[in-house]
Amino acid sequence: MDLSGVISSFYNIIAQTTNEGGGALNWLTEKFEAGGGFMWPILFCLVLGLAFSFERLWTLMRSKTNTKKFIVQVKRSLDDGGIEQAKDLCSNTRGPVASVFHAGLLRADEGLEAAEKAIIAYGGIEMSFLERGMIWISTFITIAPMLGFTGTVQGMIEAFDAIKEAAQISPAIVADGIAVALLTTLFGLVVAIILQVFYNFLVSRIDRLVGDMEEASIELIDALYEIKTKK
Repeated sequence: MDLSGVISSFYNIIAQTTNEGGGALNWLTEKFEAGGGFMWPILFCLVLGLAFSFERLWTLMRSKTNTKKFIVQVKRSLDDGGIEQAKDLCSNTRGPVASVFHAGLLRADEGLEAAEKAIIAYGGIEMSFLERGMIWISTFITIAPMLGFTGTVQGMIEAFDAIKEAAQISPAIVADGIAVALLTTLFGLVVAIILQVFYNFLVSRIDRLVGDMEEASIELIDALYEIKTKK
């Protein structure tokens, strides 16, 4: 199914729900239809923006680990079974911290400097993975109000065209054009606000994970240094 079909199906579901539920949803459907053609690309921004937001939210939830507990487990594995046992623990643990640890432990035999470089390099890779798709959410946050303002311009043009054809000014003549102008702006701003809330929440989660990776990496390097000094 193409994107237009997905959005049409989404709108049909909303329409069916409004027919059954009434109230606010009926009002939204009525205003959506009154907003004209620019309401569809605004809805398109909302649907895709939410899709990317939920995908990132699901990914970040899966990436979350108890970092302090994991660090203790890694240090215990290093003391009991050495680097190999610690690598097995990291490979069987989910999350970016475990992946960064595993990359560092793979190069631990080459020295602390090599392990540190591997941690930094793989930390950058994990950070880019966590941020994947965020640019699209940001894009839809920007585009939605711009589409709303474009619809506003279209609505005002329609209002002035109506005045020109009627050769007079009255509320009834310009009402449709002004309604389009205001509704597209309203819906564009609402979509941007909704997506901005998701975006800020996701950024805060990513920052927290990156902070955990950096803090944990320092502790891993310290643990490897202690092992080297004991030999």
